[in-house]
Amino acid sequence: MLCRIVLPLLLLALTTGSVLGQPPQGNSPFRRLDRNQDGKLTRDEIPPQLRPLLQRIDTNGDGEVTAEEDRAFTARRRAGQGRPGPMRPGQGRPPAAVVSDKIETLRDLPYAATDNPRQTLDLYLPKERASDGPLPVVVFIHGGGWQNGDKGGGGRMIAPLVESGHYIGVSIGYRLTGEASWPAQIHDCKAAIRWIKANAQKYQLDPEKIGVTGTSAGGHLVAMLGTSGDVPELEGKLGQHLDQNGRVACVVDQYGPSDLLSMGGFHDQAGSPESKLVGGQLTEHQETARQASPSHYVSAGDPPFLLLHGTADNVVPYSQSELLHKLLQKAGVASLLVPIEGAGHGRFRSEEPAQRMRDFFDLHLRGQKVDVSSEPISQTERPGR
Repeated sequence: MLCRIVLPLLLLALTTGSVLGQPPQGNSPFRRLDRNQDGKLTRDEIPPQLRPLLQRIDTNGDGEVTAEEDRAFTARRRAGQGRPGPMRPGQGRPPAAVVSDKIETLRDLPYAATDNPRQTLDLYLPKERASDGPLPVVVFIHGGGWQNGDKGGGGRMIAPLVESGHYIGVSIGYRLTGEASWPAQIHDCKAAIRWIKANAQKYQLDPEKIGVTGTSAGGHLVAMLGTSGDVPELEGKLGQHLDQNGRVACVVDQYGPSDLLSMGGFHDQAGSPESKLVGGQLTEHQETARQASPSHYVSAGDPPFLLLHGTADNVVPYSQSELLHKLLQKAGVASLLVPIEGAGHGRFRSEEPAQRMRDFFDLHLRGQKVDVSSEPISQTERPGR
């Protein structure tokens, strides 16, 4: 039966450039491949013959393909724009040498003193700095269920901040669950933060002003960075800069899990991303699951948080951000929770979430007098400034 489905899909891929170029309705190819019916496709849901297309269609680099991304890819192919240039080893996407003509990009810098391409980061420097002094840093961590995705799309996510001349940007890679289970992921992230701090003078950046943001699994990892700054066992011993620490100044968590044991449903199944993260079925590895949950480490010394989450998210429930927000507030930590009304898993049509994030970083990294609103955002809202 699988062969009867896959072969026609492969033929469609070869002739039109997309196996998925139609709305996920009825018995469409998209819906047949979407095993958990969450409205998007991960690498595991796509047959091996078609996985190279995942890397081309996934425009935001989160390791997942939505129907919207697929239809956009089909449209580009029909317009003659959908065939990217050569792929860089280890990245699975064209080398984005020009994220912006206002940004200098340094790619694949090793932060852990290894030759593992996953343990590298991309550095984005403004060609025209807004000041002569050290600049604050915004770090992006990609999503993909800890099993997919790469750092390649991070530049686009933080380009507006870097273009302003007020920030340096970083997009970091980390080992995925196909290679290593928890706590490898947080050890990698903290090693990257230590590398950034150790290279502060070289790149004229402020090591005390590092903000982090991430989406989905990346949101989980930035929340872990925020809540575990005082947890030595999660620091790891990677790299050459153990005299530094992995603490950060502020966190923007975009729809990331905060308590792995309270998600329920398919998250508890043996093949779920969460189970792969902890090295076995979640319900049978509860102590590791607790140790991999940002909510487990909340304390009064944590940095300020901004939580952005769609209220209709059927992958990571909105309640995950509600839980973390309440725990942070109870501990006396500055926390803002912004619901994106009617939004699913990362499908923010409004530009306002990005503006709230910009305001938050301006407040906590640049000391600007900015009022960061926690008012709900409508999916159709556009910024009024």
